[in-house]
Amino acid sequence: MVKLLIVDDEQTEREALRVILKRAFPELIIDEAKNGKIAVQKADEFQPDFIMMDIKMPGMNGLEAIEIISAAHPAIKFIMITAYDTFEFARQALKLGVKDYLLKPSTIKEIGETVGKVLKEIEEEHESKARSLKQQAAFQKALTLVETDVVTQLLFDHVHEVHLDMLVEMLHIHPASEKFVMMVLLPAGSEQHYSAIKEKIRTTKSGWVGALYGRQLPIIVFRDAEKSFRSQAIFLAGEIIKLAKKDQAAGWFVGIGNPCSSLEAIRQSYQEALIASMDASLPVKYRFYSDLPPLGTAEDEKLAKKREQQFLDQVRLGEWGKVRENLFDLIQRFVHERASMLQIQQKVLELLWIAGRVMSEMGMETETPMFSFQAQDPRQLQSETSILLEQMRQSYEEHHERLEADSIHQLRQFIMEHSHEDISLDALGRKVGLSPIYISKLFKERLGINYIDFLTECRITKAKKLMQDPEKSIKEITFEVGYHEPNYFSKVFKKVCGMSPKDYRKTLTGQKAGI
Repeated sequence: MVKLLIVDDEQTEREALRVILKRAFPELIIDEAKNGKIAVQKADEFQPDFIMMDIKMPGMNGLEAIEIISAAHPAIKFIMITAYDTFEFARQALKLGVKDYLLKPSTIKEIGETVGKVLKEIEEEHESKARSLKQQAAFQKALTLVETDVVTQLLFDHVHEVHLDMLVEMLHIHPASEKFVMMVLLPAGSEQHYSAIKEKIRTTKSGWVGALYGRQLPIIVFRDAEKSFRSQAIFLAGEIIKLAKKDQAAGWFVGIGNPCSSLEAIRQSYQEALIASMDASLPVKYRFYSDLPPLGTAEDEKLAKKREQQFLDQVRLGEWGKVRENLFDLIQRFVHERASMLQIQQKVLELLWIAGRVMSEMGMETETPMFSFQAQDPRQLQSETSILLEQMRQSYEEHHERLEADSIHQLRQFIMEHSHEDISLDALGRKVGLSPIYISKLFKERLGINYIDFLTECRITKAKKLMQDPEKSIKEITFEVGYHEPNYFSKVFKKVCGMSPKDYRKTLTGQKAGI
């Protein structure tokens, strides 16, 4: 509803205006003030949308009151009421932003028309503001979906660059700052805490939250230059753990990877966070990868990390022969360095657990690998390891054979039909019953294109068709194809097509002119 403040030192004038305007515009909420000083006070208390202000009043005149009110409330509109049709009054009123003026006495028709124009302008502004807020909310929702998907793709090497640099820009993240990954483990049935954790990260502006896979929630954290790495990580881990209910706190744990200098290197920090979260039985509910005890090997640390990363990649790709070869090689290296059989078996089991988690993230049901007994010698350990690997390989192959062929077709079709909607990896996963990570992997490996790029391709193709209609504005096309912010759409369009939407439309005009 629109609020009006009538300001006039003559009570009869105020009452007459109230009666006329209530008949013409019943929805108006009207208040009154008998002089400029009271009008200034009422503007703060009543918060009117517009004011009908008499100019000639004792004490503070109308122009003085308008100047003070406008400074404090620039959105308020004014209609000047005066018995003096002079150029000087009109000049001052226009300078102060007065929308219109009425001469005393005015007819009922003149009052209705003048107020009606201002009300129409206010209504249009309210509608525009509501649309803007709705679009902003939709854009933020879409941005959150993109953020979640980019985390998934960054951590599993499925990302392409089309959206990443723009996402960094929109989220006001300095791309050169250090980052690290925190892996949050939640107890079973704690999915309701996901939104609370996401809100905590959003309000602290500390990073991006990925999708929840089973019990695991990865977070890419951006380093705070004013804090040390450990103090920032400990504080954030503590804030996350505080979200747990007292009876569930035992199931929460946070693994923290080492910081790295680029988004391209963030996978290493993720794998470190994953390893740091392996044993959640510690009394302190977080652990840094850098605090893990050495495994008694003299192997170069960088080489060890590289081998670890290769191992996880081989599991994701289903290269089980290489997985087996790497594990057997690891056993032999530890034997050569005279490590105890207990240490060797623990290290092998750790890697098998991580492999099991990777498979779980990809949507495969597999039991947690466990040795049935303590191996007494390397040959025994190799034999038991082979049995566990074969069980995992079978689960992997059965999963692929059952789902892959039909899933790609369903995913492509769904994206093409719904490209104008907010589509996320999580939504696609629910559609075909696969994990977001596995869907991202399917697109990259089977189609040779990132899923966001495929979605973008569908949207840009539709945008090109819509641009053939000269009646449609670029802004209208932006929303129709599924984007929520015209500047973002223009950037994506230019990156994909090599020219802006306006320039592309000019080429269409040129082609038609040449026909």
